[in-house]
Amino acid sequence: MLRQLKIYRKAAELPESWNSTVGTQNILLTREYFSALEDSVPDNMNCCFAGFFLNGELIGGVLFQYLDFRRHSTFRKDEISYSIRNFLTRKFSRNVMILGNNMLTGQNGFHFDLSRISVDEAVSWLIEAVHSIQKLVGRTSVVIFKDYRPDFAAFFNQESYRHYHRFSVQPNMILHLRSDWRSFGDYLNDLSKKYRARAKTARKKLEGIHAEELDLQQIRNLRTRIIELYHYVAENAPFNTFFLSDHHFESMKEHLADNFRIFGYFSGDELIGFYTLILNHGDIDTYFLGYDKDLQKSRQLYLNMLLDMVEFGIRQHCKRIIFGRTALEIKSTVGAVPVEIVGLIRHNHPVVNLFVEKALSSVSPKMEWIQRNPFKDD
Repeated sequence: MLRQLKIYRKAAELPESWNSTVGTQNILLTREYFSALEDSVPDNMNCCFAGFFLNGELIGGVLFQYLDFRRHSTFRKDEISYSIRNFLTRKFSRNVMILGNNMLTGQNGFHFDLSRISVDEAVSWLIEAVHSIQKLVGRTSVVIFKDYRPDFAAFFNQESYRHYHRFSVQPNMILHLRSDWRSFGDYLNDLSKKYRARAKTARKKLEGIHAEELDLQQIRNLRTRIIELYHYVAENAPFNTFFLSDHHFESMKEHLADNFRIFGYFSGDELIGFYTLILNHGDIDTYFLGYDKDLQKSRQLYLNMLLDMVEFGIRQHCKRIIFGRTALEIKSTVGAVPVEIVGLIRHNHPVVNLFVEKALSSVSPKMEWIQRNPFKDD
């Protein structure tokens, strides 16, 4: 069998069969999504792609993202400890290559036709692709395999991958939408008395605020305000590896059309919050959001957004909502449960690589949180 690896710098260069082979089960691996990403990539990020061919036929593909931390402050708080972390990040991991998607949570970086090759062969090919990309596109301080399910990550336990360190920071919060939830009322009825009352109280606090889905022209008209609200949330996160470009949401809507949705909350004519979703073959991937810092608490904007996401998922007859790895506890109050995801990391300097595990635990410690169980029968 003839194996061949091809590297692509642009989404337009991808082979004709890419979507039907690599993107068939995941919209985040399609040419359209990659085009949106290319058109609005963060200032400190570059993307490239690799295709895997068996006897001349495409059987798999992968997304690589390069992140440059020399032009980005990863830790945002104005504290001495955070300044030290930024210094260490720039000193020892000036740039990073990620096999996967750093903009979403989950195993969204590659796909293989596993009817043609084994998982062991796929993993071997991924390692080969990493070496090729590092040689041809650019060598980085750090290589990361991002957000793998534990069962898949187990294939990296072989001796040949001993230089990679396995890590797990925060879980992916996922809500499985029950088949008998035909309306938001059905969902509320399955909540315990405490959490049903909590949801109703949140709804009352939104009185006088109206929500609506935004079309492409509205996104363009509201661009400045949308980015302002996004930055409030992003800049208050303790850890952030990039910031979206000002026209990112426009680009996503242009390329993904109805598979990308953005909903705004208005007080009169003023936009005070928004959230975005990606519809992905029966799943919903929650994306970026923003809100007015002065109204978030009094109006419970974030909780209302989560509830609206659940209602939208039920109306769309989706199976799961992928909420990601932030704000774990409040997401559990609407029914999301933690699902472990793991990564693999290697520093290209062999001495520094010996201390990678300890460095990870110091710059990104696990957060303590309480998992809530909002349903009657849980």
